[in-house]
Order: sequence, then structure tokens, then C-alpha cells
Amino acid sequence: MRVMAQMAMVMNLDKCIGCHTCSVTCKQAWTNRSGVEYVWFNNVETRPGQGYPRTYEDQEKWRGGWELNRRGNLKLKGGGRWRKLFTIFSNPILPELKDYYEPWTYDYENLTTAPAQRHTPVARPKSLITGKDTKIEWSANWDDDLGGATEYGDRDPLLGKLAEKVRFEFEQTFMFYLPRICEHCLNPSCAASCPSGAIYKRSEDGIVLVDQDRCRGWRMCVSGCPYKKVYFNHRTGKAEKCTFCFPRVEVGLPTVCAETCVGRLRYIGLVLYDADKVLEAAATPDEQGLYQAQRDVFLDPADPEVRREAERAGIPYDWVEAADRSPIYALINTYKVALPLHPEYRTMPMVWYIPPLSPVVDIVRDTGHDAEDYDNLFAAIEALRIPVDYLAQLFTAGDPAPVTDVLRRLAAMRSYMRDINFGREPRERIAEAVGMTGEEVYDMFRLLALAKYDERYVIPPAHAEQAHGLEELATECSLDYEGGPGMTASGPFGESSGGPAPIAVENFHMLRNRQTADTTTTVHGQGRVNLLNWDGKAPDGLFPPTGDNPSGSERL
Repeated sequence: MRVMAQMAMVMNLDKCIGCHTCSVTCKQAWTNRSGVEYVWFNNVETRPGQGYPRTYEDQEKWRGGWELNRRGNLKLKGGGRWRKLFTIFSNPILPELKDYYEPWTYDYENLTTAPAQRHTPVARPKSLITGKDTKIEWSANWDDDLGGATEYGDRDPLLGKLAEKVRFEFEQTFMFYLPRICEHCLNPSCAASCPSGAIYKRSEDGIVLVDQDRCRGWRMCVSGCPYKKVYFNHRTGKAEKCTFCFPRVEVGLPTVCAETCVGRLRYIGLVLYDADKVLEAAATPDEQGLYQAQRDVFLDPADPEVRREAERAGIPYDWVEAADRSPIYALINTYKVALPLHPEYRTMPMVWYIPPLSPVVDIVRDTGHDAEDYDNLFAAIEALRIPVDYLAQLFTAGDPAPVTDVLRRLAAMRSYMRDINFGREPRERIAEAVGMTGEEVYDMFRLLALAKYDERYVIPPAHAEQAHGLEELATECSLDYEGGPGMTASGPFGESSGGPAPIAVENFHMLRNRQTADTTTTVHGQGRVNLLNWDGKAPDGLFPPTGDNPSGSERL
């Protein structure tokens, strides 16, 4: 047993309202720069839909993730090292700009400078790439609320697998929202695809990052990622991706997307796992067995043996305690209501989802039956094969049984809690019908519906003694071990170009002080505002002094 720690996230899709607040705040914090106008580290997709970039789930086309060779060993779906060498200067398996969208702005100047005329002047869309007039045909949320259903909806790769069961007509369809970020996988194919070893997985917390100094712009990582969450900055010639807001996480704060989520649907916590079992689990022959195989990789932080091995591995005591209180392990392995996104890609993703139950409840209610009665809900879940099969294509490699089990647990929770809220004696048989106790159902309800900030985000801050390791690169890559999938070893295909360089925004102590202090921190007498951790407090001198604000500082 080799115990390692991993930061992970669970999203409750029943709560997502599709407001895109998470996308906008992430965009403002991380990709509000030249060259990444089209990049969304966090985006919210309406499903069914093509996704972003469009049809990214069609791995027969994009060749992302892993597959098993004839010997049953893992290999990159896009080809191994020799194939990468032969195509290194011309990578043919890449989404084009049209698959993302051509970013645009509007010619607002024309509204104020146009001469007097008969008709009101218009602000034509202008490409941010060429600066010329453009026609808006696609964007990161083009499928939003089924806006493009009649024209694009039937191009959803998952619906193609259900063609015999699904008639994609607007009045018969269904929809839900799917927020997506980088999965920060246990077995990331992007890291294994990188010829220069620029992508690495931090051994301290499992966050996958890109070393901008080592990146040579080969874009093999873009091809290798099956979720297409690695992007290319055409201005800098470097790859960029979601960082799990590591400057915030290091000091115990949640990611920007989680912090600003209106529906409070995101949960962040630490998970302990057995690193020696990762590759074995990823190589599970049956794709539908990958979900259970990954669950078996996670370790119970309350187990005394796991605690001893964690201490031997150098994991701090407070981190183990945080893992014990983590909502992630509870939702995945205790209550068993969270599912991974496309486990068949064999990357062992670490952003999991609780599938939506609301459409089931709505349909039962529309029939005139009691939508909170567990017998009615259980029967409806079994009958509504279209949404269950679709969810199974997303979360369990097509196996509907685990999805049905999750939906039954969520339905049982609603019925059980309804009796309590109405002052009736709770019916223990409802919990027993889904293999739970009444106490477990209540605890799950509290976590999903009532959990406070500190219960949704159990993030242990990094230790001062870890600061140096968090700043150094490839030497700390958790994939760089015998038999690991990383390609950071020496040799013509894995030789790193350039020595390790610090990647932290500031040094550890300064970062901790700036993100946790009640007042602003100044550097050399000059106030600084960092959007990664800005809490609304403005340093002196940011705004012109006024009578009411003589220092030029105020809280916005």
C-alpha cells in the first residue's frame, strides 16, 4: 500500500441552474488575457448537446485517453512515443478553432462615431483573432437550454449510441446542466502524452499543472486529454489548463468556481488512495467495471492501517484528519451517490457528479401522483429508461445499474425526509430499501441540502515545510515512478528541457498572509490586488481620494 493524497471535487447536478457564474469568475481569474479568449477552464454544458469543444466525447475521432492493447496493458489511444515522434511537428488530431469557436467582440466605436444617418448604427461582431467582421456561428455555450436542439442536438455523440431508444424531438427530450473543469486524473493521459514532460501531477495534492518553461507547444496534451480541457495559447505558444486554483487551495480556500457557485453544488475535499492500485484499476478489462475499480482505489481514512501508512508516507496528521472529514469520500464511498465522468477513458478522473433526479420527480408529479412517495419514485426511475441510459453513457460506461441505484437513494432520501419534515414517524423501511440506515439517510440529506461552508469545503492548508516542494517542478511529479504512465524520465522522448523553476504566484508565506489576512497586504509600500484571492478589499491608493474616502481605500 502506497498512500497518497488527492484534492477532488464532487458536483451535485440536481442543484445546477445553468447560470454560468462559475464560468465567468473562472474566466476573469485565469483566462482574461490575450491568446486565451476562446479558453474556458470551467464551462457549463446543456445536455444533451455537443459540448465544448464540440463533440469532444467522440474518441473515435479525437483519440484521447487510454485503451488496452492485446496484452491487456494500457496504451495511449492516440499512439505511443514513436507515433508522437513522427507527428511531433504536425499533430493531425486536434480540434480546430471552429470546434471551440472564434472569439469575438463588437464594434462599439461605430455606435458613437457613426455620422448622422437614417437608420441607427449597429455594432457588428469583430473577430478577436483577425480583427475583421465575423459571423457568430458557435460558442462555448451554444447548446445552452437546448437553444440549438433542432439543428445540433442530434449530433451529441452519446445520443448516437442510443439511436434505437431515443427519438430526439423537442417535446420528448430532456435536459440538465453539466459543469466541467479539468478532471485532475489519477492516471492523466495528458501528462503521458507530453514529449517535454511539461505536464506533471503534484505528489502533495495530486493537482495536474503545466510548467510554462518546459512547454514547447507540441500540443500532444490537447490530443491526449479525452475531456479536451488542455488549451493552446496561440500568443505564448504554450499549453494552459485548469489549475484547481492551487494558490487558493494551498492556504485552505476553495476554488474560484466553487466559491462563487450560486447553487452551492460543489464539494471539495481530500481523498486518500493507494497509488499502487491505480494502473491496475485503470487496466480493468471490462469498461463497466472501471467505476467500481476506481472506488476500490480510495482508502478509508478512518482505518488505523491506512493512517499508519499515511504517516509513513509523510502525509501530515491534519491532512489525514481532513480526509476523514472530507465530503468527497462520504459522497463516493459512504453514501455511494457520486459517479465519475466517462470512466471508460481510463484516466481515473477525480471530479465526480451526483446525477440529477429532478426530471424524474417532475414527470411523476405531472401524472398526478405523489412525487415524494418512494414507491412512485422507484417505479418511475425504473420506467424512465431514456434519461437513465443517457446518464449511464456519461458516468458508468453505459451500465445503467449504478445510476439507477444512485437515483433510488436520492429518491429514498426525499421520501424519508418528507416524513420527518411533516412531523410523522420516519419509515425505516425506506432507507432499508436502498441499503442504508435512517441515520445515514439523514446525514446524506444534511450534506447535500444543509451543509455549511466548512462542511462543503474541507481543504487542509499546505504546511510551511512543503512550500519548497510545491514550487518545484518535475522532481515532485507523482507519476514519475517505476511503471508509472508519466513520460518525464530521461531519454529522447521524456528528457525535460530546462531545470525546475518555481511556479507559485508568490512564496508560501506571503501567499498565506495575503489570502487569509483581514486587511490588505502591501508589498514595498504599493498595494496589490490579485483576482485569484481578491475579497473586495482595496489597498490604499487604488481609488482617488474623496471627502468620504480620504485614503482612497474602500471595500467594494
